[in-house]
Amino acid sequence: MATEIKVPTLGESVTSATIARWIKQPGDAVAADEALVELETDKVTVEVTAPSAGVLTAINFPEGSEVEVGALLGMLDGDASAVARPLPTAPRPAANPPAGINPPPRPLGPVARPAAPLAVPIAAPVIEVMAPIQAGHDPLPAAARLIEEHAVAATAAGPGSGKDGRITKGDVLAFLNRPAPAPVAPTRPAPARTEDPREQRVKMTRLRRTIAARLKEAQNNAAMLTTFNEVDMTAVMALRNEYRDAFERKHKGVRLGFMSVFVRACCVALKEFPAVNAEIDGDDIVYKNFVNMGIAVGGAAGLVVPVIRDADRLSFAGIEGAIADYGKKARDGGLKLDDLTGGTFSITNGGVYGSLMSTPILNPPQSAILGMHKIQERPMAIGGKVEIRPMMYLAVSYDHRIVDGKEAVSFLVRVKEGVEDPRRLLLDI
Repeated sequence: MATEIKVPTLGESVTSATIARWIKQPGDAVAADEALVELETDKVTVEVTAPSAGVLTAINFPEGSEVEVGALLGMLDGDASAVARPLPTAPRPAANPPAGINPPPRPLGPVARPAAPLAVPIAAPVIEVMAPIQAGHDPLPAAARLIEEHAVAATAAGPGSGKDGRITKGDVLAFLNRPAPAPVAPTRPAPARTEDPREQRVKMTRLRRTIAARLKEAQNNAAMLTTFNEVDMTAVMALRNEYRDAFERKHKGVRLGFMSVFVRACCVALKEFPAVNAEIDGDDIVYKNFVNMGIAVGGAAGLVVPVIRDADRLSFAGIEGAIADYGKKARDGGLKLDDLTGGTFSITNGGVYGSLMSTPILNPPQSAILGMHKIQERPMAIGGKVEIRPMMYLAVSYDHRIVDGKEAVSFLVRVKEGVEDPRRLLLDI
């Protein structure tokens, strides 16, 4: 029995995908739930599996094609003994097919069409048009002599001013004495970009195109502003050094890092300043009474932001475990669509790459994002004395349409206070 292989539902706001790779080819026998094709969406790579065992008999779209949700990718014959049919090809149509014979079918997949030739206008010839030759528009004798003397071409140019539309001598003189039209320079195509043999041209992946589009969308649509502060990492580094080994033993290999402290500090601050955790929907502001924390992770294909759901309810160990799992999935390409949707606030840590300060860009439709940076020892005035302290610059970019400057600055101060004194996070004060 033939089974249709269709593009599945791809998740929130995703309506199409690109066929990245056909894992199976027509004629291949497949087992139930075995991967047939990889689809690359705006967010992750999705494998479409066989609903039952059988033979893949047809592929409707080649690799690189963009397909909509629900599109028919191919056919699977549930009879394991079925003979695979070859890929549909596009036969060359006859110039004049015999009467009564239908034209050959179009191929099922997209067909590359030859580019239309570029139309380049050519300068008009010098010979001008004057007298018509249609019946009833013949020139009068005096006009005919002028036409002959000046070698004016006779073609259809409209009726003259004489009776029945005949061309008069005045018409010919007016034509000969009119100003010559300005020459029209030929339009030339723009010169092609000169390629250096040392360059390499690579097509952008769908994920990279989507990242570019979303970042530009954030800049175009939001009234984005960034405020900065700095945090003394002395207390949290001391806490980590003192309890790191015990924490790892207690929680079966989960390591204690700085990220869980920042996540907890943000969750506490977001409850106090809910506008930072809200979003704009048309003319409404949607406030979230929960925190789904997005953590920016650099993967092989680009930056992705998996979401820790209900981060405000998790312990330090729960947060660190979720971050470690997402990091592994991002490196291995195992992130799912559900892992990347529903965030209400995000954190990005450019410090792991050595960034000292930056202005992070919003992750729409979220209204704010926290940027962490490199820890660097700097001289600080502490109690009237100069001390060397491990310091980190923090940045909060926010949508000024919904978050006021006072709220953004106060939010960042609360985060700073929570990180500089982690006891406040444990006591929820």
